[in-house]
Amino acid sequence: MFWGKQKAAIAGFHPLHQALVWQRGFSATQPAAGWAALIASLHRHAGLVRRAKWALPPRTLDVLVPLILELCSDLGPKGTLTVAADLRGRDVPGKTGPSRDLPVRPPVRSATETLTVDPWLRVRAELRDGSILELLVVDRTRERRIAKRNPRGKYKAKRKSKSIQIIKVRRRLAKGAQSRVPAAPPPAWIGVFVREGERRSVLATAKLHRLPQSGQEQVDRILTVATEPFRWTPQAGTGQRSES
Repeated sequence: MFWGKQKAAIAGFHPLHQALVWQRGFSATQPAAGWAALIASLHRHAGLVRRAKWALPPRTLDVLVPLILELCSDLGPKGTLTVAADLRGRDVPGKTGPSRDLPVRPPVRSATETLTVDPWLRVRAELRDGSILELLVVDRTRERRIAKRNPRGKYKAKRKSKSIQIIKVRRRLAKGAQSRVPAAPPPAWIGVFVREGERRSVLATAKLHRLPQSGQEQVDRILTVATEPFRWTPQAGTGQRSES
């Protein structure tokens, strides 16, 4: 059968690896060893599967894998990591809302706006210090279609789009753990909110007005926001992180 060897190779991959090929995403909770098995399977993909239709979705090897490795290094002996990755892209059904009409003035004949929301990554990690880290990454795109009449009386339509990325990271501290204000303020593009109580939490948020141009830039953005909540505890970091 044509492509039979490649289909057989896919059938032998880790189940979450297969989900990335066929459904372009997955949701799972595993200890570090389970994620290591998935990553080992993913690194076998390029050598066994060459058909473009069955390629790994964008953000798999250059974003998802580095983040999983980083978070697994901070899990406790019994800690688990939950990852929900939707790598289908923003143009699939259900991510784009209905268009709405905008008020216009001549020479504009009509204007509509459509909003697409793509929450493509959710993470929950049980860390070795007893805290819980929750992460959310959402891409939002606003597209406008404007029809206007030019000086010659002809109508022309133009489309304009603007994308932003929202990153939210919440660290729920272990019961009784104390928070503190760090010596240096967070970067201007990161907002921090501390919730007091029996179990304190620190929320770091960023609203970025440009989507990343590479996987490395994406990873750097996420890790920069994810590191911020660790500066707000007496012992900064998961394990041995520093304030640098």
